[in-house]
Amino acid sequence: MAAEVSASSPGELEEDFLEERLSKPITYSPEVEEAISQVFKSDDPLDSKDFNPVDYINSIFPTEQSLANIDDVVNKMRLRIRGLDEEIRTVVRGQTNIGHEGRQALDEAQQAIQQLFAKIIDIKEKADKSEQMVKEITRDIKQLDHAKRHLTSSITTLNHLHMLVGGVDSLVTLTRKRQYGEVANLLQGVVNVLEHFKKYFGIAQIRELADKVKKIQSELGTQILADFEEVLSVKGIKPPSGPNSQLAEACQVVNVLDPKVKNELLSWFVKLQLAEYQQLFNESFEVSWLDKIDRRYSWLKRALVKFDEDFQGTFPLEWHVEERISEEFCKITKKDLSKIMTARVQELDVKLLLFAIQRTTTFESLLAQRFVQHGYEEKGDPKEKGDKPKQSKFLGIISRCFEPHLHIYIESQDKNLSELMDRFVQDFKSQGIPMVEGDGSNVVFPSAGELFVFYKKCMVQCSQLSTGPPLLSLTAAFQKFLREYATRVLNNHLPVKSTGGLASILKDSGEVKFSKEEQSLTCCILCTADYCLETTQQLEEKLKEKVDPELAEKIDLNGEQDVFHRLVA
Repeated sequence: MAAEVSASSPGELEEDFLEERLSKPITYSPEVEEAISQVFKSDDPLDSKDFNPVDYINSIFPTEQSLANIDDVVNKMRLRIRGLDEEIRTVVRGQTNIGHEGRQALDEAQQAIQQLFAKIIDIKEKADKSEQMVKEITRDIKQLDHAKRHLTSSITTLNHLHMLVGGVDSLVTLTRKRQYGEVANLLQGVVNVLEHFKKYFGIAQIRELADKVKKIQSELGTQILADFEEVLSVKGIKPPSGPNSQLAEACQVVNVLDPKVKNELLSWFVKLQLAEYQQLFNESFEVSWLDKIDRRYSWLKRALVKFDEDFQGTFPLEWHVEERISEEFCKITKKDLSKIMTARVQELDVKLLLFAIQRTTTFESLLAQRFVQHGYEEKGDPKEKGDKPKQSKFLGIISRCFEPHLHIYIESQDKNLSELMDRFVQDFKSQGIPMVEGDGSNVVFPSAGELFVFYKKCMVQCSQLSTGPPLLSLTAAFQKFLREYATRVLNNHLPVKSTGGLASILKDSGEVKFSKEEQSLTCCILCTADYCLETTQQLEEKLKEKVDPELAEKIDLNGEQDVFHRLVA
């Protein structure tokens, strides 16, 4: 039986399989039916998902007479079924062949992959061999490249060494001959070349060359200072032969040397230029006193003109020698004036003090305008934080020495204010009640305006002298005489029946009678007190603007404002 089954042909097995499957109804889900209808569009009722056999048969045999050809219809149906069966068998056989072909294609693909993998391995092996060959070929080239770089570096270093050795020898010769023009350029080049040998300072020969360069620099500094002293030995005045080119070239060498050499040279030169000034204005001479202070400043002006004539082109402009001379002059002058004023303090008076301060501040302003760039001390934009221009160092550089003696000025103003106050009282007594038009409700005593004009002049003048403690002392004097004015000029001249102030006048208005003049006087006093109250507030604001910021909080005129406010209220 097994033999019979195995002997059956594939075609017979397929037919049996189809007959078995076709004997059962085939049903599909609605989604499949919908998909089939979209792919295979057909008008055949048999393809409809809502196919009804009864309706279909009735459509074929609508009447009894049509049943006469039923045999023909059945034969047609059988032929159609047989055709469909044949088509199905063909499709199934085709699918069987496709599966076989797919397996065959898969086997071929696997074989192709294996062959490709083998080729990749072969290519990789060849690439490794090629890389090794390239490394072997380029190994010698790299060695040659390294050798070239090392050779180039060695040649450069050798050239630098040759330049260094030759430069050192040349410097020794040129220094001995004082050929500073050639020394300046050569020394700068030697210093630059020496920078390349810093990492070789451990080598004795290189270290020896570096020490030689330092020694030459030291000798140059000493020699140049000696040359300046020799040439300018006669009171700092240049020889009549005109500008000395050797000194100008020496200054170019100094620019290459240690900055200490330049500072030492300039310090010596500035001191030499001011030696005559210190001799002429020695504190033991009468010319050094404040009444002849103009002569000090005139001396510097002449000295700067003389310097420009004698030393033009000698010193580099960036050294700012004129500015250095002026600054040192100011420092010496400040020190000398402080010393002499302390020694002769009994001879000081306000007129002499103000004269000296005025001349000094004018001189400082001239220096500030002349040296507006702040010269050698500034390395960048001469501005402080906030992009505000920095104040010149010359403003106040001398005049600060007068601050300890400004009490003389304050005492003088105190005396002037006292005399002014006495005059106000005397004028009031001698002139009596002022004659005013109307009820006097808008009239302010002229003395009040005169007092505050005097205050303004004093404040402006003092702020030009100092914005520090002296201005606070002047403020205290202002406070003193504001109270005195309120008491002696205003309150003391209220009508006798109204000495208690305006409030008592109002309280007793029903009983006390005042003359027209007394009423007018009372109104004038109250208007003046109100004016003084308002102006005192403005005075306080101005004083705070003038005084140093750290002292502004110490200015307080609220007490004086209260005095005038009580008069009004």
